Amino acid sequence: MILSRTLLKRHSVLPGFDLALGFALLYLSLIVLLPLSAAFLKTFTMTWAAFWDAVSSPRVVASYRLTFGASFAAALLNAFFGLIVAWVLVRYEFPFKRLIDALVDLPFALPTAVAGIALTAIYAENGWIGQFLPFKVSFTPLGVFVALVFIGVPFVVRTVQPVLEDVNRELEEAAATLGASRWQTFTKVILPIVLPALLTGFALAFARALGEYGSVIFIAGNMPMISEITPLLIITKLEQYDYAGATAIAVVMLVTSFALLLLINSLQTWARKRQGGV
Repeated sequence: MILSRTLLKRHSVLPGFDLALGFALLYLSLIVLLPLSAAFLKTFTMTWAAFWDAVSSPRVVASYRLTFGASFAAALLNAFFGLIVAWVLVRYEFPFKRLIDALVDLPFALPTAVAGIALTAIYAENGWIGQFLPFKVSFTPLGVFVALVFIGVPFVVRTVQPVLEDVNRELEEAAATLGASRWQTFTKVILPIVLPALLTGFALAFARALGEYGSVIFIAGNMPMISEITPLLIITKLEQYDYAGATAIAVVMLVTSFALLLLINSLQTWARKRQGGV
């Protein structure tokens, strides 16, 4: 026992580890665990029948379908194009590169309400882009998808970009020397290195989209059973003083989101182990 304590102290990297760990746990408990616990405790005041009625009504199920479906589709699209954007920014030199690099962070800095109003105006039937489209975007589920794509792009680009910068060019040269084509070099050499970061960016974009509210409510139209997202439904329940019903829906969102993110993190861990084995 004494030897194990001595080894722990000897291998401690930071001074004051116990104090720092205590402060970290206290901070996380106050900021994360207590609010989440309050949501669960409020939900536990409901009977099972009342809970099931609150979380499984047709209107709520329709909001789940739109929120999770649009968030997943937007994260997938951002993963694909975010990788392309990061590749272009890292591997090529072109005019106004720094400006485009800065524009990637615009969804971070822009207030979500401003983003929602701008997207609604642009994609409306008489908007700059909407007037040329053969289909309607604003006030439809497609508008929700567009808004979620907009707010999720930086998460993928900024996660993948540093990894691409650290990729050793000698690996690509060695693959080319061995007769690999450009596509084979990308899929067999570069993609396995980038894949864990790409999964992380996908998870961040997906999680961000699930809880998005400000940029979506303007362009969605908020029509029940059609374009109503789950966060808006929670706000509606709160405005109606149905706190238990609001927390019940929030708990379902929380548990489902945690399960999906746990699955994505497991895939990320598998990709890293596979990369290390290779």
